[in-house]
Amino acid sequence: MSANAPRAVPGIHHVAYATRDTAATVRFYEELLGFPLVNTEIDGGPDGFMRHLFFDTGDGVCIAFFELHNMGERADFDTAVSTAAGLPVWVNHIAFGATEERQRAVRERLDAAGIEPLMDIDHGWCHSLYYLDPNNIMIEFCRDTPGIEADPATAHELLTATSRPRPAAKVTLHEGASHAPTP
Repeated sequence: MSANAPRAVPGIHHVAYATRDTAATVRFYEELLGFPLVNTEIDGGPDGFMRHLFFDTGDGVCIAFFELHNMGERADFDTAVSTAAGLPVWVNHIAFGATEERQRAVRERLDAAGIEPLMDIDHGWCHSLYYLDPNNIMIEFCRDTPGIEADPATAHELLTATSRPRPAAKVTLHEGASHAPTP
């Protein structure tokens, strides 16, 4: 698809995950991150029910969570999307757009709550701040680096590359981070 082709959809409405701890999820997303809880749906069948929570992350885009009670889920289901699939925690994650001020405010609020970032990464073209939520889902607050333009031609060339054509990202790991994944 070319950069000038019409988009099939105007954007993402919501991304949904599972939670085992609704209270901790509400506290994290609404109280600490400032994403208001804007809708809760409850539905069920003859033997169970589910609660579907929606937090507005800005501009009407939501992150949502299912709290399941006997709706076909395994009793031992794991909410940590990446590690449950046998992948590193950073593979499946959601990145929220941010400004430098927003990153600083998030860090201050989460630091005050005793939640440390997992890592900071200066990718060159953007700067990212990563945390694990109470469900061990990685979230990222990402701000673009001013003056860096999109380069679709190079992006397509790198689809077949096997080595890094530019310097590695500058990664700062935070070893004592809260909600750290378990091996």
